[in-house]
Amino acid sequence: MAGSVFDSQIYGGLFCSGEASRLFSDSAEVRAMLLVEGALAKAQGKAGVIPQESAAAIGRAVVEIAVDPGVLKRPSEQNGVPVPGLVAAFREEMKAPEHAQYVHWGATSQDIMDSALMLRLRQVLALIEEDVKAAVLSLAKLARAHAELPMAARTYGQHATPTSFGAVAASWGMPLLNLLEELPALRQSCLLVSLSGAAGTSSALGPRAPDVRAAMAKGLALQDPGRNWHTDRTPVLRIADWLLRVTLAFGKIGEDCTALVQSGIEEIWLGGTGASSTMPQKQNPVAPSALTALARQGSGLFSVLQGAATHQHQRDGAAWFSEWMCLPQIVLGAASAAKTGNDLCVGLTPNSAAMATALSQGLGMIHAESLSFALAAQMPRPDAQAAVKALCQEAQSLKIPLQDLVVRDHPGLECDILFDPARQLGHAPQEAMQFCKAAESLGLSS
Repeated sequence: MAGSVFDSQIYGGLFCSGEASRLFSDSAEVRAMLLVEGALAKAQGKAGVIPQESAAAIGRAVVEIAVDPGVLKRPSEQNGVPVPGLVAAFREEMKAPEHAQYVHWGATSQDIMDSALMLRLRQVLALIEEDVKAAVLSLAKLARAHAELPMAARTYGQHATPTSFGAVAASWGMPLLNLLEELPALRQSCLLVSLSGAAGTSSALGPRAPDVRAAMAKGLALQDPGRNWHTDRTPVLRIADWLLRVTLAFGKIGEDCTALVQSGIEEIWLGGTGASSTMPQKQNPVAPSALTALARQGSGLFSVLQGAATHQHQRDGAAWFSEWMCLPQIVLGAASAAKTGNDLCVGLTPNSAAMATALSQGLGMIHAESLSFALAAQMPRPDAQAAVKALCQEAQSLKIPLQDLVVRDHPGLECDILFDPARQLGHAPQEAMQFCKAAESLGLSS
């Protein structure tokens, strides 16, 4: 098995992360770091920290020169970071030592790597946002079309009361919609440039450090934090938290879909299913299972990332290395969940016949709660609950529909209403339509 399912030739289709995998490759990291070096030089040339002629030469070179990631393996092993090797290789390729000497002026490796990370995270957020929007749109269509389609709600795996499939679709979609609403503020507060120098003091850049940082942020279209954040991993943690919650939201959909296609339930149809190698009758819920697995993996990795956020002093190699090992997996897991979840939501359809069958089974005891409240209009609530419990026990013991016993003992009740799932949906249809309206408010019309 490959070291990562996202890079595997065997499993890469099952856990496809799309374009995000390209952004978390060695070549993409090198390209992003060179772009940061170019933006740094341009900002310093504008501020008069380095000669403008040299700044222009560096800016041209980062576009024209490609550094092979393979040449950074040995320097990274020696230095613990790739930037010294990258700077050396880039200076050599420039063939202009009078200008190349100003590459990486006053910066530290973490400035370049963190800024480059933010460039790639920005692109990843945009890719995942598109998949999440598409999934919300599909779920809004389901919610609107099936707002009043009755189905059994389940708590602790057992029938509870009637709900609607539209409300279930809305419950899947609302967390995704909330995540979309969070994105603008997340981008504004967490996609930050880093430029603070060796120990976070910007001493090598002198009094022009704030101006250079601001100009560099503008050049990269990142935010200027106005401070050093080398050991404050809050921006990374908040972005990773958002990505994890995307993974968890789709994981919830995966869990429910796996349960709803179980033998004996089969209340939904999936757009695509998998075959068993030995059992011809099997149609396995592959996509829902992948979503659940991604959610579990993401949760575990996020705890590692949180632990890695406690850096010693002004920089901590072990903590930083831990971040490198788990953050890409969190990112690619979220991208895979969004892509897989979007595809799943497009193909989901309810099996209304199976839903009706489930509601009619169980001797009508799914309506026990509504019955108890109806009786509470005639007697104290505790007495009503006790009476309904006794009726349920009798129905189970004698295998008699609960409705028949109610007609016998409480002929004045409107059983046609009490035992009609379509008339016992509560606010489920409204929940479904509220979700549709909320989706429309973000420009996602269903």
